[in-house]
Amino acid sequence: MEATQNMISTENLAKALGISVATVNYYTNLGLFTVHDRRGNARLYDRRETSSMFDKIQQMRREGYSLKLIHQKLEKGYNI
Repeated sequence: MEATQNMISTENLAKALGISVATVNYYTNLGLFTVHDRRGNARLYDRRETSSMFDKIQQMRREGYSLKLIHQKLEKGYNI
């Protein structure tokens, strides 16, 4: 049950992170955010995992990395 409570929709995730739904979808399409479940057409994300990933993305963006480079680095296990 706890896992279900930790799931968040695209719209609510965008609000929680202070970004647009389009940005959430873009990050998802780049492979930066992972969809964990679906309810009809709604994609559901793990709130903690996505928030942690967003923090990493923001840090690396401040360091000057592009989103595509961030994705490549994170895939290879880069830690900040």
